[in-house]
Amino acid sequence: MALTLSKKAMAVKPSSTLAITAKAKEMKANGIDVVGFGAGEPDFNTPENICNAAINALNEGYTKYTPAAGSLELRKAICDKFKKFNNLNYEADQIVVSNGGKHSLTNIFTAILNPGDEVIIPTPYWLSYPEIVKLADGVPVFVRADKSQNYKITAKQLEEACTDKTKALILNSPNNPSGMVYTKEELEAIAEVAVKKDFYVVSDEMYEHLVYGDEKHISIGSLNHEIYKRTITCSGVSKGYSMTGWRIGYTGSSKEIAKLMSSVQSHQTSNPNSIAQKAAYEALVGPQDSVYAMKSEFEKRRNYMTERIAAMKHISAVSPQGAFYMFVDISLALSKTYKGQKIENVNNFSKILLEDYKVAVIACDDFGFDDHIRLSYAISLEQIKKGLDRIEEFLENLQ
Repeated sequence: MALTLSKKAMAVKPSSTLAITAKAKEMKANGIDVVGFGAGEPDFNTPENICNAAINALNEGYTKYTPAAGSLELRKAICDKFKKFNNLNYEADQIVVSNGGKHSLTNIFTAILNPGDEVIIPTPYWLSYPEIVKLADGVPVFVRADKSQNYKITAKQLEEACTDKTKALILNSPNNPSGMVYTKEELEAIAEVAVKKDFYVVSDEMYEHLVYGDEKHISIGSLNHEIYKRTITCSGVSKGYSMTGWRIGYTGSSKEIAKLMSSVQSHQTSNPNSIAQKAAYEALVGPQDSVYAMKSEFEKRRNYMTERIAAMKHISAVSPQGAFYMFVDISLALSKTYKGQKIENVNNFSKILLEDYKVAVIACDDFGFDDHIRLSYAISLEQIKKGLDRIEEFLENLQ
């Protein structure tokens, strides 16, 4: 009998965001002046105090195993952060520290899903959600939130999507790719459905520190005891502290779920990197000036991009309330022609931009919207200006 490979693994889509970012970096390395709007990470260095904490950990020999769920020191710091920032009460044995946000999500769905369980995923969504759910034998159920509703699903839509197989909802606020933030009233309505229908809410709050203007970040688990019991709150240090490569994510959940996740993690990866844990501890308990400075710079870039895109032909965008992405509607541009050829689809649109105008953007068909692109403003204002000038030139050349 011929050897075969895992059907589950073969069904997984590669990450298009990582692919386009790698392509842009390759072109730059070959001396081509590419503007890459694909970045899913801040363009700032990890703050010096955090790096120094890691150096000190190395010098002090903090290079051994820690408990699988993370050091007690770090888990207690996460509890304090949850209390002060998120208004959530967790004990140390409710916290699991993992190798980044994706690992946290993998642990969650491994712990709560059985084959055939359904997970409701609002669209647009971060492209890894359905793949992680499928790898845990779950079934993604997509609920579309259009531009007219600021890309946020309603409680009515959520309830209509529920079946007797619904196990969880993934709630991502601030959202990647739309940058939208759910209000307290919207979260209360969603929480009411979750309690009524009795399913988990996996609340991905990775961009919680990057919320702009008068918007406020609210954790759905903080609303009342009933939704708290059903919520698994996810965050990490990647986006708010510019620590993407350090790979530290964490969750707060019931003790029962935390114990399961810790058990799974102990067999699959053991503990998260010990040095990175020391760095994450410093990020949480040390000075927060760098977070505010980074947020301020992102807000300036957001404001500039919002103004520029509003003045362009054939595209439009709702100004994001958080994260560092512009979710751009290019549906009108897709009906146009370029050099006599109809553009037709988002992949052709992005291909022309890259090849003819040296601009890398993320086509959002893998995010559930095949007529949108994502532009990251986690790049310098100088690069943003150059890239938008090139996009504008392309749009002017459409017929």
